[in-house]
Amino acid sequence: MSGELNGKVAVVTGGASGIGRAVTEAFVDNGAVVVIGDIDDHHGSEVAETHPGSIVFRYADVTCESDMQELVAAAVDSFGRIDIMVNNAGALGDQRSVLDVDADSFTRTSDLLLRSVLLGHKHAGQRMKDQGTGGSIVSMSSIATTLAGIGSVSYSAVKAGIEQIARATCRELGRYAIRSNVIAPGVIITPILAQATRLGPERYAEFLERLTPRLGELHPLGRAGTARDIADAAVFLAGDRSGFVTGQTLTVDGGLTSVWAHDMAALVREILGTMTEG
Repeated sequence: MSGELNGKVAVVTGGASGIGRAVTEAFVDNGAVVVIGDIDDHHGSEVAETHPGSIVFRYADVTCESDMQELVAAAVDSFGRIDIMVNNAGALGDQRSVLDVDADSFTRTSDLLLRSVLLGHKHAGQRMKDQGTGGSIVSMSSIATTLAGIGSVSYSAVKAGIEQIARATCRELGRYAIRSNVIAPGVIITPILAQATRLGPERYAEFLERLTPRLGELHPLGRAGTARDIADAAVFLAGDRSGFVTGQTLTVDGGLTSVWAHDMAALVREILGTMTEG
Protein backbone atom coordinates (compact mmCIF):
# COMPACT_ATOMS: atom_id res chain seq x y z
CA MET A 1 0.00 0.00 0.00
CA SER A 2 1.59 3.25 -1.17
CA GLY A 3 -0.89 5.66 0.42
CA GLU A 4 -1.04 7.68 -2.78
CA LEU A 5 -4.74 8.38 -2.18
CA ASN A 6 -4.66 8.67 1.61
CA GLY A 7 -7.62 10.64 2.94
CA LYS A 8 -9.45 10.82 -0.39
CA VAL A 9 -13.07 9.83 -0.96
CA ALA A 10 -14.01 8.30 -4.29
CA VAL A 11 -17.15 7.28 -6.14
CA VAL A 12 -16.80 4.49 -8.71
CA THR A 13 -19.72 3.59 -10.96
CA GLY A 14 -19.91 0.01 -12.15
CA GLY A 15 -17.71 -0.98 -9.23
CA ALA A 16 -19.21 -4.43 -8.69
CA SER A 17 -17.10 -6.24 -11.29
CA GLY A 18 -14.45 -6.03 -13.98
CA ILE A 19 -12.49 -2.81 -14.33
CA GLY A 20 -14.69 -1.01 -11.80
CA ARG A 21 -13.96 -3.56 -9.11
CA ALA A 22 -10.23 -3.43 -9.87
CA VAL A 23 -10.29 0.38 -9.63
CA THR A 24 -12.15 0.19 -6.33
CA GLU A 25 -9.66 -2.28 -4.86
CA ALA A 26 -6.66 -0.29 -6.12
CA PHE A 27 -8.06 2.89 -4.57
CA VAL A 28 -8.51 1.17 -1.21
CA ASP A 29 -5.00 -0.32 -1.46
CA ASN A 30 -3.74 3.24 -1.89
CA GLY A 31 -5.58 4.65 1.12
CA ALA A 32 -8.89 5.90 -0.27
CA VAL A 33 -12.42 5.10 0.84
CA VAL A 34 -14.91 4.32 -1.92
CA VAL A 35 -18.62 4.40 -2.62
CA ILE A 36 -19.46 2.07 -5.49
CA GLY A 37 -22.63 2.35 -7.51
CA ASP A 38 -23.97 -0.54 -9.56
CA ILE A 39 -27.19 -2.31 -10.52
CA ASP A 40 -25.65 -5.63 -9.45
CA ASP A 41 -26.72 -5.82 -5.82
CA HIS A 42 -25.16 -9.22 -5.19
CA HIS A 43 -21.65 -8.50 -6.40
CA GLY A 44 -21.76 -4.89 -5.22
CA SER A 45 -22.47 -6.01 -1.68
CA GLU A 46 -19.82 -8.70 -2.00
CA VAL A 47 -17.16 -6.13 -2.92
CA ALA A 48 -18.17 -3.89 0.00
CA GLU A 49 -17.89 -6.82 2.41
CA THR A 50 -14.27 -7.41 1.41
CA HIS A 51 -13.27 -4.06 2.95
CA PRO A 52 -15.72 -3.14 5.72
CA GLY A 53 -15.53 0.55 6.54
CA SER A 54 -13.59 1.38 3.38
CA ILE A 55 -16.16 0.48 0.72
CA VAL A 56 -19.85 1.34 0.70
CA PHE A 57 -22.21 -0.08 -1.91
CA ARG A 58 -25.25 1.77 -3.22
CA TYR A 59 -27.62 0.57 -5.92
CA ALA A 60 -27.41 3.04 -8.79
CA ASP A 61 -28.71 3.06 -12.34
CA VAL A 62 -26.32 5.47 -14.04
CA THR A 63 -28.90 6.34 -16.70
CA CYS A 64 -31.10 7.82 -13.98
CA GLU A 65 -30.12 11.34 -12.91
CA SER A 66 -31.59 11.04 -9.42
CA ASP A 67 -29.58 7.84 -8.83
CA MET A 68 -26.38 9.60 -9.85
CA GLN A 69 -27.15 12.56 -7.62
CA GLU A 70 -27.89 10.25 -4.70
CA LEU A 71 -24.70 8.27 -5.32
CA VAL A 72 -22.59 11.40 -4.96
CA ALA A 73 -24.60 12.39 -1.91
CA ALA A 74 -23.91 8.95 -0.41
CA ALA A 75 -20.18 9.67 -0.51
CA VAL A 76 -20.70 12.92 1.40
CA ASP A 77 -23.06 11.25 3.87
CA SER A 78 -20.75 8.28 4.43
CA PHE A 79 -17.36 9.98 4.42
CA GLY A 80 -17.96 13.73 4.57
CA ARG A 81 -16.80 14.71 1.09
CA ILE A 82 -15.98 13.60 -2.46
CA ASP A 83 -12.56 13.99 -4.05
CA ILE A 84 -12.65 11.52 -6.95
CA MET A 85 -15.37 10.52 -9.40
CA VAL A 86 -14.78 7.53 -11.69
CA ASN A 87 -17.32 7.19 -14.50
CA ASN A 88 -16.80 3.55 -15.34
CA ALA A 89 -20.20 1.84 -15.60
CA GLY A 90 -21.05 0.51 -19.00
CA ALA A 91 -21.59 -2.38 -21.38
CA LEU A 92 -21.01 -3.14 -25.05
CA GLY A 93 -24.30 -1.52 -26.00
CA ASP A 94 -25.84 -1.98 -29.44
CA GLN A 95 -23.53 -4.19 -31.50
CA ARG A 96 -25.48 -3.94 -34.77
CA SER A 97 -23.98 -2.54 -37.96
CA VAL A 98 -24.85 0.94 -39.17
CA LEU A 99 -27.26 -0.58 -41.69
CA ASP A 100 -29.21 -2.38 -38.98
CA VAL A 101 -29.06 0.01 -36.04
CA ASP A 102 -32.16 1.93 -35.00
CA ALA A 103 -32.56 5.23 -33.17
CA ASP A 104 -33.90 3.70 -29.95
CA SER A 105 -31.03 1.23 -29.58
CA PHE A 106 -28.49 3.98 -30.22
CA THR A 107 -30.18 6.14 -27.59
CA ARG A 108 -30.01 3.36 -25.01
CA THR A 109 -26.31 2.91 -25.71
CA SER A 110 -25.75 6.65 -25.43
CA ASP A 111 -27.72 6.89 -22.18
CA LEU A 112 -25.62 4.18 -20.56
CA LEU A 113 -22.19 5.16 -21.81
CA LEU A 114 -22.32 8.91 -22.46
CA ARG A 115 -25.23 10.53 -20.62
CA SER A 116 -24.06 8.86 -17.41
CA VAL A 117 -20.63 10.45 -17.79
CA LEU A 118 -22.20 13.88 -18.24
CA LEU A 119 -24.29 13.30 -15.10
CA GLY A 120 -21.20 12.20 -13.20
CA HIS A 121 -19.45 15.42 -14.14
CA LYS A 122 -22.50 17.49 -13.24
CA HIS A 123 -23.18 16.12 -9.77
CA ALA A 124 -19.65 15.29 -8.64
CA GLY A 125 -18.42 18.58 -10.08
CA GLN A 126 -21.03 20.56 -8.15
CA ARG A 127 -20.12 18.88 -4.85
CA MET A 128 -16.40 19.41 -5.48
CA LYS A 129 -17.03 23.07 -6.33
CA ASP A 130 -19.06 23.57 -3.17
CA GLN A 131 -16.31 21.98 -1.06
CA GLY A 132 -13.77 24.39 -2.52
CA THR A 133 -10.97 21.81 -2.46
CA GLY A 134 -10.93 20.65 -6.09
CA GLY A 135 -11.07 17.07 -7.24
CA SER A 136 -10.44 14.60 -10.02
CA ILE A 137 -12.94 13.09 -12.45
CA VAL A 138 -11.81 10.02 -14.41
CA SER A 139 -13.97 8.54 -17.17
CA MET A 140 -13.54 5.34 -19.16
CA SER A 141 -13.43 5.59 -22.93
CA SER A 142 -11.98 2.96 -25.30
CA ILE A 143 -9.47 2.50 -28.08
CA ALA A 144 -12.60 1.99 -30.21
CA THR A 145 -12.73 5.79 -30.43
CA THR A 146 -9.73 5.82 -32.73
CA LEU A 147 -9.35 2.26 -34.05
CA ALA A 148 -12.10 0.95 -36.30
CA GLY A 149 -13.10 -2.69 -35.89
CA ILE A 150 -12.78 -2.83 -32.10
CA GLY A 151 -16.39 -1.88 -31.40
CA SER A 152 -19.68 -1.26 -33.18
CA VAL A 153 -20.54 2.09 -34.71
CA SER A 154 -22.81 2.93 -31.76
CA TYR A 155 -20.25 1.97 -29.13
CA SER A 156 -17.37 3.72 -30.91
CA ALA A 157 -19.25 6.97 -31.51
CA VAL A 158 -20.57 7.20 -27.96
CA LYS A 159 -17.21 6.40 -26.38
CA ALA A 160 -15.63 9.17 -28.48
CA GLY A 161 -18.09 11.58 -26.92
CA ILE A 162 -16.70 10.80 -23.47
CA GLU A 163 -13.32 12.18 -24.48
CA GLN A 164 -14.93 15.36 -25.76
CA ILE A 165 -16.79 15.83 -22.46
CA ALA A 166 -13.45 15.83 -20.66
CA ARG A 167 -11.97 18.37 -23.08
CA ALA A 168 -15.06 20.57 -23.05
CA THR A 169 -15.36 20.64 -19.27
CA CYS A 170 -11.70 21.07 -18.31
CA ARG A 171 -11.93 24.86 -18.66
CA GLU A 172 -15.25 25.16 -16.85
CA LEU A 173 -14.16 22.92 -13.98
CA GLY A 174 -10.50 23.91 -13.97
CA ARG A 175 -11.29 27.27 -12.36
CA TYR A 176 -12.43 25.25 -9.33
CA ALA A 177 -9.29 23.06 -9.36
CA ILE A 178 -11.34 20.13 -10.66
CA ARG A 179 -9.59 18.01 -13.26
CA SER A 180 -11.29 15.80 -15.87
CA ASN A 181 -9.37 13.09 -17.68
CA VAL A 182 -10.12 9.92 -19.60
CA ILE A 183 -8.62 6.45 -19.71
CA ALA A 184 -8.95 4.62 -23.05
CA PRO A 185 -8.51 0.94 -22.23
CA GLY A 186 -7.33 -1.45 -24.90
CA VAL A 187 -8.51 -5.04 -25.13
CA ILE A 188 -8.73 -5.95 -21.45
CA ILE A 189 -9.41 -9.44 -20.12
CA THR A 190 -12.71 -9.05 -18.28
CA PRO A 191 -16.04 -10.92 -18.47
CA ILE A 192 -17.44 -8.28 -20.82
CA LEU A 193 -15.35 -9.81 -23.63
CA ALA A 194 -17.04 -13.17 -23.15
CA GLN A 195 -20.46 -11.56 -22.87
CA ALA A 196 -20.09 -10.36 -26.47
CA THR A 197 -20.15 -13.99 -27.65
CA ARG A 198 -23.11 -16.35 -27.79
CA LEU A 199 -21.57 -18.65 -25.23
CA GLY A 200 -23.40 -19.31 -22.01
CA PRO A 201 -22.00 -17.80 -18.79
CA GLU A 202 -20.77 -21.22 -17.74
CA ARG A 203 -18.23 -21.10 -20.60
CA TYR A 204 -16.97 -17.53 -20.10
CA ALA A 205 -13.94 -18.63 -18.09
CA GLU A 206 -12.95 -21.17 -20.74
CA PHE A 207 -13.26 -18.58 -23.51
CA LEU A 208 -11.13 -16.03 -21.66
CA GLU A 209 -8.51 -18.66 -20.84
CA ARG A 210 -8.16 -19.48 -24.55
CA LEU A 211 -8.26 -15.84 -25.63
CA THR A 212 -5.66 -14.47 -23.20
CA PRO A 213 -2.48 -16.00 -24.71
CA ARG A 214 -3.61 -15.20 -28.25
CA LEU A 215 -4.16 -11.58 -27.32
CA GLY A 216 -0.69 -11.53 -25.82
CA GLU A 217 0.73 -12.39 -29.22
CA LEU A 218 -0.89 -9.29 -30.74
CA HIS A 219 0.52 -6.78 -28.25
CA PRO A 220 4.00 -5.26 -28.44
CA LEU A 221 4.39 -5.89 -24.71
CA GLY A 222 3.69 -9.57 -25.25
CA ARG A 223 0.74 -9.97 -22.91
CA ALA A 224 -2.96 -9.20 -22.68
CA GLY A 225 -4.20 -6.30 -20.61
CA THR A 226 -5.76 -6.78 -17.19
CA ALA A 227 -8.24 -4.79 -15.17
CA ARG A 228 -5.45 -3.93 -12.75
CA ASP A 229 -3.53 -2.21 -15.57
CA ILE A 230 -6.46 0.17 -15.96
CA ALA A 231 -6.83 0.54 -12.20
CA ASP A 232 -3.20 1.61 -11.84
CA ALA A 233 -3.75 4.32 -14.45
CA ALA A 234 -6.85 5.45 -12.55
CA VAL A 235 -4.83 5.75 -9.34
CA PHE A 236 -2.39 8.05 -11.14
CA LEU A 237 -5.09 10.28 -12.63
CA ALA A 238 -7.01 10.39 -9.35
CA GLY A 239 -4.00 11.32 -7.26
CA ASP A 240 -1.89 14.40 -6.76
CA ARG A 241 0.95 13.29 -9.05
CA SER A 242 -1.28 14.17 -12.02
CA GLY A 243 -2.18 17.53 -10.54
CA PHE A 244 -1.31 19.44 -13.74
CA VAL A 245 -3.06 16.99 -16.08
CA THR A 246 -6.59 17.74 -17.28
CA GLY A 247 -8.61 17.37 -20.47
CA GLN A 248 -6.44 14.46 -21.56
CA THR A 249 -6.93 10.86 -22.66
CA LEU A 250 -4.49 8.25 -21.38
CA THR A 251 -4.44 5.20 -23.65
CA VAL A 252 -3.64 1.99 -21.79
CA ASP A 253 -3.44 -0.70 -24.45
CA GLY A 254 -0.03 -2.39 -24.32
CA GLY A 255 0.92 -0.59 -27.54
CA LEU A 256 -1.85 -2.22 -29.59
CA THR A 257 -2.97 0.97 -31.35
CA SER A 258 0.61 1.90 -32.16
CA VAL A 259 1.16 -1.09 -34.45
CA TRP A 260 -0.62 -2.77 -37.33
CA ALA A 261 -4.33 -3.19 -36.59
CA HIS A 262 -5.53 -6.75 -36.04
CA ASP A 263 -8.87 -8.31 -36.86
CA MET A 264 -10.20 -8.98 -33.37
CA ALA A 265 -13.49 -10.33 -34.68
CA ALA A 266 -11.64 -12.97 -36.71
CA LEU A 267 -9.64 -14.00 -33.65
CA VAL A 268 -12.79 -14.41 -31.56
CA ARG A 269 -14.43 -16.48 -34.32
CA GLU A 270 -11.37 -18.70 -34.50
CA ILE A 271 -11.43 -19.37 -30.75
CA LEU A 272 -15.17 -20.02 -30.76
CA GLY A 273 -14.60 -22.47 -33.60
CA THR A 274 -12.08 -24.46 -31.59
CA MET A 275 -14.46 -24.51 -28.65
CA THR A 276 -17.26 -25.86 -30.84
CA GLU A 277 -14.97 -28.53 -32.25
CA GLY A 278 -14.01 -29.53 -28.73
